[in-house]
Amino acid sequence: MEFPKIGNKAPAFSLKNQQGEYVKLADLKGKKVVLYFYPKAMTPGCTTQACGLRDTKAEYEAANVVVLGVSPDPYERLKKFEDKHELNFDLLSDEDHAVADKYGVWGLKKFMGREFMGIHRVTFIIDEQGRLAHIMPKVKTKSHHDDVLALIAESGS
Repeated sequence: MEFPKIGNKAPAFSLKNQQGEYVKLADLKGKKVVLYFYPKAMTPGCTTQACGLRDTKAEYEAANVVVLGVSPDPYERLKKFEDKHELNFDLLSDEDHAVADKYGVWGLKKFMGREFMGIHRVTFIIDEQGRLAHIMPKVKTKSHHDDVLALIAESGS
């Protein structure tokens, strides 16, 4: 796993959201983007993380930030996740993990004694020009939403 370099252009992507509509990074120029990768919709940690972001949407909008969550789930499962937890931001389906590969977050994981390939929980902050401003390789699901807002506020990016 190797992340793209801070200051470089963020790897481009076009992925289906929970409505089955394509979301392209190129269409978000002029806004900051919080691109967070999470392992699986409707699991406890991922739900905690998503609900924190849902509950702070106004603060993100005030900072000119678009939040995008990316997982390997099919978009139909993401729609159920959105509906169940009344999520208010786009969840993107990366079933073939091509975007996760570009961002260096697809790799070997260990859980309860077994090893498997999957998405690592990592957040990228992309500036208004489409460049990587920050990478958060260690994410705490309970405070993720506040940690990202603090980072954006302190750095002005």
